[in-house]
Amino acid sequence: MAALVRALTYATLFIGLLLVFVPQQILAATGIVRPERIGPAQIAGLAMIVVGGVLALSCVLTFALIGKGTPAPFDPPRRLVTAGPYARVRNPMYIGAALALFGAALFFGSTALTLYATAFLVVIHLFVVFYEEPTLHRLFGASYDEYRRNVHRWMPTWRS
Repeated sequence: MAALVRALTYATLFIGLLLVFVPQQILAATGIVRPERIGPAQIAGLAMIVVGGVLALSCVLTFALIGKGTPAPFDPPRRLVTAGPYARVRNPMYIGAALALFGAALFFGSTALTLYATAFLVVIHLFVVFYEEPTLHRLFGASYDEYRRNVHRWMPTWRS
């Protein structure tokens, strides 16, 4: 239960900062406000936000309930997490966050938010390659290496 509380707390801070506060600041700085009408782009954007949010939340819950840890690098899961969304792709939480950001960019029609979402993906990719993957290899050894061979970093793996 403690892992779940910690995971939800850290996730709320992460989401609040990177997926709500920073995008709000970008929109305010560029003078973009909520669209007056809801058209196809806004509906698609909202769908992306919801799907991305649900995916990210399911990852947080999987980390807490199966991994007994959190998404935070300073309080990681105690067990290698390969279940739930992690059975299909190694970084579903980041994919969910990026999907939500790109959805917000579409909803608002914001080039600046699109650039922010793209920068987010670049920074996350570098973080994964240069910090997360070496750390997971060090912590979980052969188990992580096997998982890495069988599940792609960014593209979902669909096995029957």
